[in-house]
Amino acid sequence: MSAIPRTVEQLDASPVLADLLRDLRARRGEFEALGHLPQDIIERFKQLGVYRALVARRFGGEERSPAEFCRLIERLSEADGSAGWVASFGIGAVYLSALPVSTLEKLYGEGGVDQVFAGGIFPPQPAQQVEGGLKVSGRWSFASGCMGADIVGVGIVPPASGGGNPLPRMAVMPRSQIRIDTTWHVMGLKATGSNDLVAEGVVVPEEWTFVRGGGSSLDTPLYRYPALSFATQVLAVVALGIARGAINELVGMAAGRASVTGAPNLGERVYVQLEVAKIEAELRAARSWFYEAIDDVWQVLLAGGTPDDQLVSMLRLSSTHASRVGADVTRRAQMLSGMTGVYDKSPLGQMVRDAQMVTQHAFMGDVTYQNAGAMCFGHKPLPGYL
Repeated sequence: MSAIPRTVEQLDASPVLADLLRDLRARRGEFEALGHLPQDIIERFKQLGVYRALVARRFGGEERSPAEFCRLIERLSEADGSAGWVASFGIGAVYLSALPVSTLEKLYGEGGVDQVFAGGIFPPQPAQQVEGGLKVSGRWSFASGCMGADIVGVGIVPPASGGGNPLPRMAVMPRSQIRIDTTWHVMGLKATGSNDLVAEGVVVPEEWTFVRGGGSSLDTPLYRYPALSFATQVLAVVALGIARGAINELVGMAAGRASVTGAPNLGERVYVQLEVAKIEAELRAARSWFYEAIDDVWQVLLAGGTPDDQLVSMLRLSSTHASRVGADVTRRAQMLSGMTGVYDKSPLGQMVRDAQMVTQHAFMGDVTYQNAGAMCFGHKPLPGYL
């Protein structure tokens, strides 16, 4: 097993990561045709440490910081957006930390720290109380990475007790106890395999369920980091990685490439030089704020404090901004490529589709701007924003 490089410099110098990125770029078309990442890539993610990165040290994991994990996902996304998106669900270890400690000890003690978790939350399905736990049946959409999962979680609503409305929970079970229905036929991020999960009367012990959005059972800075914001960030950073890949692709195309019309090559055209400088600046600015917002919150947590609502709001706002800028930069890079970028063999067309898909996620919607703007005027955001 190799350890995830901690710094940007170590990422750049990692031969293990370099080999993986080279293969991801070369096999993008294969992944799209398959509709999910093949198991050999999932195994290489495990070897790299993607799935143990956010597992607590007490269970044998690496317990990396949010910034370290996001930098890794960003780099994978430069090579292939779907690969970065699937790897981002290494954040599953943070979701699972809401399980009881005794359950976590069993989970990692029996299955190891490199287990792949995939979840289908919506719509939460009613569960029945039966002997042995909760009986779970239903269908859940958008389970990204489920084709390579070892364990899965699905959204449930437990039976009411005591006259109140129970909070939605996630029920965790082995992948073998659920069926995958291949429904993921979409315009972008095609290889994420974000299919439907179908359960038919699976009995899940209550200690293998947790309140969705509830607090962690662990109390170190990583598990006190705002979980909803982190879930947003690991997806938004995919768009930043795709955009960087698109600029690199465009610059690589221009090197030594003559126009069929006899015009100067791309890199010699003034309008291309101007536009590339603009998108480079915009991408770097969005990326800098994205990581600055992470660091602002992380330093508070390391000092033993609790980040205030404005700091958490900046996590959400910088993420939505990053996803929009990433998609725009990618599109503008593809436009500069002319007709070359419209062919299937050009990665730029795929990058545009993938980056646009990131902005379609509910976490990146315009409601982020509404909530962040309301807070700027001292108003409360809508429930679920923070």
